[in-house]
Amino acid sequence: MKKTFWFWLYFVVAIILAVYFATRIIMTSLGHGSVSTVKTISISADSHNKNLSKLAAVAGIAPGTNVYSLNLDEINARISTVPDIKYSAVRRLPNGNLAIKVKLHKAVAIWTDGKNLFPLSSDGTIVKRPLEQRPPNTIVFSGILPPDINEIVKTTLGMAKDIDYMEWIENRRWNIHTTNNISILLPEEDPCAAISALMVLNKNNKILSKKIKTLDMRDPARIIIKQ
Repeated sequence: MKKTFWFWLYFVVAIILAVYFATRIIMTSLGHGSVSTVKTISISADSHNKNLSKLAAVAGIAPGTNVYSLNLDEINARISTVPDIKYSAVRRLPNGNLAIKVKLHKAVAIWTDGKNLFPLSSDGTIVKRPLEQRPPNTIVFSGILPPDINEIVKTTLGMAKDIDYMEWIENRRWNIHTTNNISILLPEEDPCAAISALMVLNKNNKILSKKIKTLDMRDPARIIIKQ
């Protein structure tokens, strides 16, 4: 008799709990209850120096919106239109709020179309957000770019103040155009070594300050100077 009592007691409790949770789920899906509405939106990025307020505006979600009426793919697509965004993900939290995580393009240089300046990421992505002015000690590129510019940027930073812009020639080598109107033709093989040699040459002889039109370094065995 005692076992029968406990069996029916547990059975009734299980039925009550099942009805309760089923009701909560149905009410939530219909837009009723505290966990069915968006109260806050948390946004995190891989950069601590980025103002993320613009992303909240682009997401376009007002507090009190039914969280289950939102299309997360559409929200993600809107966020992805922000020029600095490389990757984004939107997640619905159990409490009804939203979490947005973004990965930003990290600018290592500048790209120019001949008129405007744009941040340039290490993978060659041009961030379509025009800059008001050229940041100091940055390398500017023009035209088509190779997939990876990291090494060439790191090597040329030591002479950034002397460089007007750089361009990728015939998809195989670099030309440097200096602020003193000198065109430097770099070799296909190991252009970074040529740049390092150029910086030593300039330090010892101030060659970039001379009246030179072209500095041809394509032949590793010799440098051809045209005035």
